[in-house]
Amino acid sequence: MNPLSPLERIFQLQIQTLATTLQPATIGYYQTCLNRFLRYVRAAHPGLLSPAQLRRDPHILGWLHSLAEETPPLSRRTRRACLMCVRRLFEDLIANGQPLPNDLLLRQDFPPRDLYLPQAISPDDDARLDRQLRRTDDLLANALLLLRGTGMRIGECRRLRTDCLRHLGGEQWAIHVPLGKLHTERWVPADDDLRRIVARILSLRGGASNLSAASPDWLLTWPDGRWVAYDALRTFLKQASLLAGCSAPVRPHQLRHTYASSMLRAGVGLPAVKELLGHKDIRMTMVYIQVTQTDLQQQYQSAREKMAGAYALPDMSTSAAIGPAIPAVSRLLSTARHLLEMYRRQLDHTHPQLKIRRLINRLSKVGDELASFDRAGK
Repeated sequence: MNPLSPLERIFQLQIQTLATTLQPATIGYYQTCLNRFLRYVRAAHPGLLSPAQLRRDPHILGWLHSLAEETPPLSRRTRRACLMCVRRLFEDLIANGQPLPNDLLLRQDFPPRDLYLPQAISPDDDARLDRQLRRTDDLLANALLLLRGTGMRIGECRRLRTDCLRHLGGEQWAIHVPLGKLHTERWVPADDDLRRIVARILSLRGGASNLSAASPDWLLTWPDGRWVAYDALRTFLKQASLLAGCSAPVRPHQLRHTYASSMLRAGVGLPAVKELLGHKDIRMTMVYIQVTQTDLQQQYQSAREKMAGAYALPDMSTSAAIGPAIPAVSRLLSTARHLLEMYRRQLDHTHPQLKIRRLINRLSKVGDELASFDRAGK
């Protein structure tokens, strides 16, 4: 094994520093990305021994070119992740006093993000799959119903404990989702159906006496104590979706997309969907949301109806004016002032607001003069 160069030792020490705060799997990914960079440097620039010698041209530009030409080709997502990890190491070394240039990696070096379409299954396929899983009614079927009903990641579902269902008081129940992909935990509201599913899983998994000592309280375990494997859930879901007559085999993560889309259709706002899914950034949530043309048309028509009601003008025909003419005109002026005030409050700029305010004041004066004229004529 070749000894590490001074450059390689400095980067490895920085990886060890990151290991004190990041998860082992994350550190492994950083190490993989760093190795790609160091292999290129070792092969193309063997005389590069210090971070201070690093230059954008030829070192970084040459590495970017080599990434684009790897065989088999790297996906844009992999290349972006690789650049992000190496850029983080550069920034940390600069913060620790290493004399690296600040412009080694620029924004334009990063490949554009792949745009993924939402992977939610159609409402018809969702209904077919639900009926098939409820007919089967075994441990795996109920685990998948739980996955669909909560929007959890499959890894989170497999780490649920037997006491995951918690009573929050009154009619409120929730499922406690443990630390997951983003190292956060959360509560997902549970209705009567989800409570029945959890109770059914508890009855199917067997009693505590049959469980292995290594994991006595995992919710998804077989009666003999074995932990339900990811592959078992994935294979069962594929078979169930085919038996149900779905248009295509369903994958576990599609249930999470379907949950998010159904919540949006039911009227749940994006911030609430973000919390239900356990996302840190609402932009992550947007990837999961499927808004079809039918949804857009329905939302548009609903919004138009509400706007029409809010800004509907009163009937100005003479038949609407009951009683003497002046009181009828006064009522119409009062309505006009009210509508103008509503409009003024929606304006963002101060100058238009002031102009509308002055117009409202003029209408108020006209109304006062009409009222005075009416009183004088009586």
